[in-house]
Amino acid sequence: MDLHQLRCFVTAAEELHFGRAAQRLDMLPSALGRYIDLLEKKLGARLLARTTRSVALTEDGIFLLERARPLLEAAEDIESGFRKRVRERAISLRVGTIDSAAAGLLPRILHDFRMRRPDVTVQLIEGKTFNLIPQLLAGRLDLAFVRPPATKNKKLAFQFLLHETAVVAVPAKHPLSSRRKISIAELADQPLIVPERRSRPHSHDLTMKLFADAGIRARVVQVAEEKQTIVNLVSAKIGMAIVPRWTSRMATKGVKFVAIKQAGDEPLKTLPLAAAWIDGANDPVRDDMIDMLRRRLKAYAEGA
Repeated sequence: MDLHQLRCFVTAAEELHFGRAAQRLDMLPSALGRYIDLLEKKLGARLLARTTRSVALTEDGIFLLERARPLLEAAEDIESGFRKRVRERAISLRVGTIDSAAAGLLPRILHDFRMRRPDVTVQLIEGKTFNLIPQLLAGRLDLAFVRPPATKNKKLAFQFLLHETAVVAVPAKHPLSSRRKISIAELADQPLIVPERRSRPHSHDLTMKLFADAGIRARVVQVAEEKQTIVNLVSAKIGMAIVPRWTSRMATKGVKFVAIKQAGDEPLKTLPLAAAWIDGANDPVRDDMIDMLRRRLKAYAEGA
């Protein structure tokens, strides 16, 4: 029996709502539904009675739920035990990170951690929050630097770190590229490149909110998923983009990064960054890095 399918069923059974269950598992409701359909076909029984308005457990669903919970708990105990055994044989730390943190924050953290723990090998894995969270839950990462999701999984602990400042990526020869700061009003008629919302909800919503708050409709001409692609499109004069300040460290010829002018001339800090890990899991190496983060948080936040 597929444990992932079981986990999907148990979560849906606990929430009795596919949207909330999918949020807990950091997946799309349609994908959640497919996994439950596969489980029902495998067992030859209807587990959930679904309508457009409600979800309810069937008798077979109740029978399975009572037996699936301890099975999943036992599987998680086995995984946790093996992770501990592997870590005892080789001191390493698997760290996931979103791209802007990889460019701006992680170099400093890894430098400091190497000075503190030269015996530890850190494996760095880049991805997006919606990919990194499932890897963390599956035990493939020990720590992740992510945008905190709107609905936090109860199995995870989060340490808020800082807010990244947003800036405007402007083609180098554009008249606005020589400005020290740009107001949102000045971008009213400018073509914009925005990130795809499913993979980068914080960055996408930030752009839309800035324009909505200014009473201006964003003129979106291109949607792209990767930040490097977005910056490359700016370089190609497709449009401008609002990006985290650390994106400016992804050196791209033909692009200038200009601060956003806010009311009162205050810098914009609206992209949250947090560290996440499995709550309650014993991991002295990971805890050592978290302790270092907490002690030096103020220094790491400078320049964000």
